[in-house]
Parts: sequence; C-alpha cells; structure tokens
Amino acid sequence: MQTEWIYIGLFLIVGIIIPAAAIILAAVLSPYKPNPIKDSTYECGIETVGSNWVQFKAQYYIFALVFLVFDVETVFLFPWAMTLNQLGLFAVVEGIIFIGILLAGLAYTWRKGMLEWA
Repeated sequence: MQTEWIYIGLFLIVGIIIPAAAIILAAVLSPYKPNPIKDSTYECGIETVGSNWVQFKAQYYIFALVFLVFDVETVFLFPWAMTLNQLGLFAVVEGIIFIGILLAGLAYTWRKGMLEWA
C-alpha cells in the first residue's frame, strides 16, 4: 500500500519540478534587451493606427463558450445514443436529465440574448 503512494508522490514532485525548472531556466537564460520597437504592438506587419487598447465585445467569447459546451455535449451523447437499446431504464433517464439540463442552459442563454450575433 505504501509503495503505491510513493509512486504517486514521486509523480507529483516530478510533475511540479520539471515545468518549474523549465520556466526558471527560461527566465534566467533568455536575453532581455527592451527597446521601443519591441514594445510596440505588432499586428501582421501592419502599423497600428490609434490606441493599442481597443474595447472588444465579450459576447464573442460567450458565443464561443456556448458553442464549446454544446460541442462537448455531442461527444458525451454520441456513445450514449449508440448504446441506447442496450442501456437500462436508469441510464436512459440519466441521459434525458442531462439533455434537460443542457436545454435549460440553452434557454437561459437564449433569453439573455447571448446567441444574437450583433
């Protein structure tokens, strides 16, 4: 029993040390020579016009997140739908509850107007 926990502890320690060492080495060894050209905003080789800080609508991110949620929903529902005839009543009810929760979320986002691309 103890040896299993030792392996888990070693895995966690190595999993923390290796990324931390890479970040520290990059910070120590990388050259740092700031100048105004490097600090300017670069957009595909075109000089920026106006302010560098532009207000961006958060609705685009919310639209993308809603798409991602329903995309992941498809990944979870596909195997469930493929084995629907082999599942018991409990699994079918669970799937229907899952779909109901997602439909409630869709109705909420629709009612809030987050699905309107404007």
